[in-house]
Amino acid sequence: MSEYFAHETAVIDEGCQIGEGTKIWHFSHIMPNCRIGKNCNIGQNVVVSPEVELGNNVKVQNNVSIYTGVICEDDVFLGPSMVFTNVMNPRSAVNRRDQYLETKVGTGASIGANATIVCGNPIGKFAFIGAGAVVTKEVADYALLVGNPAKQIGWMSEFGHRLEFDENNRAICPESKDEYLLEENRVKKI
Repeated sequence: MSEYFAHETAVIDEGCQIGEGTKIWHFSHIMPNCRIGKNCNIGQNVVVSPEVELGNNVKVQNNVSIYTGVICEDDVFLGPSMVFTNVMNPRSAVNRRDQYLETKVGTGASIGANATIVCGNPIGKFAFIGAGAVVTKEVADYALLVGNPAKQIGWMSEFGHRLEFDENNRAICPESKDEYLLEENRVKKI
């Protein structure tokens, strides 16, 4: 008996490592040599391309495309129909498989529905990318981005609340009561 669940319509290619408690749902395809951590949820109609790495407790909603070069750390949320790219200048008639760019998504980051992450742009830990955003540059830890192209409009707590900083550049998450400090346009939990 397997330590993970895969719906009978899911396709899992050889060489994959899939952690205990992970669930893979209808019509999803896990391609060769992927590493998927424990307690992940891979929604319906998801493609996970060769050699993708997903940490523990990653939630992948329906219709998501995760292409080669993507690394998601623990506790990442990938919203419905969001997509990663992996080649900067694709052409159908030109093979650029040797030019895939790495895109790392930091611990606890959330990427909203229908967002696009252009390859090579790391997403910081606990960052929050709004629905439909198109990320074309690096995203700082705790940053909140929206729009096309995505622009930073604020900062988020680890619990997913927008942070409001006082005159001393300090903010408190209303749910967790954790404190955050804004210094030199970077946020850190204190």
